Amino acid sequence: MSASLGLYRLQQVDRKIDRARAQLETIRKTLENDTELQQALNRVTTTQTDHHHASHVLKNAEAEVDAQKAKIEHAESSLYGGSVQNPKELQDLQKDVASLKKYLVTLEERQLEAMVTAESTEDALQNARTDLEKIQARLGNEHKNLIADQTSLSGELEHLGEEREAALGPIESNMLQAYEDLRQQKRGVAVTEIHDNACTSCGTILNAALQQNARSQKQLAHCSSCGRILYAN
Repeated sequence: MSASLGLYRLQQVDRKIDRARAQLETIRKTLENDTELQQALNRVTTTQTDHHHASHVLKNAEAEVDAQKAKIEHAESSLYGGSVQNPKELQDLQKDVASLKKYLVTLEERQLEAMVTAESTEDALQNARTDLEKIQARLGNEHKNLIADQTSLSGELEHLGEEREAALGPIESNMLQAYEDLRQQKRGVAVTEIHDNACTSCGTILNAALQQNARSQKQLAHCSSCGRILYAN
């Protein structure tokens, strides 16, 4: 594999990322021009986060109550099961059961509070979603489509990020740095193909030696005119 092939593949991914980010920025600016819609979207995001946190707290509270009940059941089994005969040990077990039950009351109060909070945040989330749907319906399909595109592009960017990480694997650090520098200088196009003995970016005719160097596995070849990394397929 030529040294430039890995960079060429990376650039294909980076170009897709650039396009997706540009589209997202255009959508963001369009949506931000509508303050009412943006506020409604923010409310949904905030209430969604609150509800997720409240649900997590409730789940933990329920687990603590269940664990405490299991401890009580185990202690009572020892107390009343007949396996313990020593009066002092029985007295200690009675104290343990009483202490466990007392703390269970505290845990159940926390569970109830967590349940109330979870229900409250669920109601708030539902109300925020309903308000958003009303605003979207009033604004029409344009914003709905933009938001759908925004969601799709965000998912695409996440996938492309994983694809980029995989593409970085075989690339040496010094070659990657040269690529990144050229991307900054050449508007995102650091690697260019050779087609009909010419650089496809600037059209310069390339001699045979330079074209052969572009197939090298150990070093990069650069166009003598535009300076981009040459890739020969």
